[in-house]
Amino acid sequence: MKLRNTLIGISTDNVWLDGLLSHAPDVRALAVILQPDAADPAHAREAAIARSLQSHGFATLTLNLLTHYEQTRDPDARFNVPQLANRVVAAAEWIGHQPPLTPLAIGLFASDTTCAAAIRAAVRIPERIGAIVCQAGRPDLAGAAQLRALHVPTRFIVGRDNPQAAMLHQAYGLIGGTHDWQAIDGNDPAHAGDHEIEQTGRLAAEWLQQHLPLPRAAESAASPGEQPPLPHPGPA
Repeated sequence: MKLRNTLIGISTDNVWLDGLLSHAPDVRALAVILQPDAADPAHAREAAIARSLQSHGFATLTLNLLTHYEQTRDPDARFNVPQLANRVVAAAEWIGHQPPLTPLAIGLFASDTTCAAAIRAAVRIPERIGAIVCQAGRPDLAGAAQLRALHVPTRFIVGRDNPQAAMLHQAYGLIGGTHDWQAIDGNDPAHAGDHEIEQTGRLAAEWLQQHLPLPRAAESAASPGEQPPLPHPGPA
């Protein structure tokens, strides 16, 4: 599967969020990889997860939920979970208006505080988000009520030596819908090695394959066999 990579910008909250879309006409679904910072989507640690998901037939959108200015101005901006959740919802709305992407089911891959943002977004728009994968992170920051209201299938991938495992188990136990816990080697996703990344990518792909339907017939004016144009990039 040959993927076309496109740098994109999504407008929300009077800012432009940077992202990298990797897409091909024959993908099975779209995995949105949420970054809790303003790292370059092409070179952040999530890029390795993106490559793993792509190898399993997924298009990926690696999306920064903060701008460089926000990150520099406020080191705690990543903990503003309501704002991050609003941006996940905005991204889902943007995807729904892109002809090549509209037929695709959406799954979220989250880490750090974006786990909480993904959960809150899925509670708000369960019809748009088909599955969630949380790589450890801080799902507890979504809040107990939001976790109980979550009915989108959710998988936690947690290192066996993760020092926050007890907190993660507590949040996991509150989830109201289908949920699954997978333990892998290691303890810190931020410093995961190749083996841990391979495990995480495989388990994430497995969960998304189980819960995301294959593409519906595209409602596009494109001629048979012609790929609709990809979204225009945002401003430089």
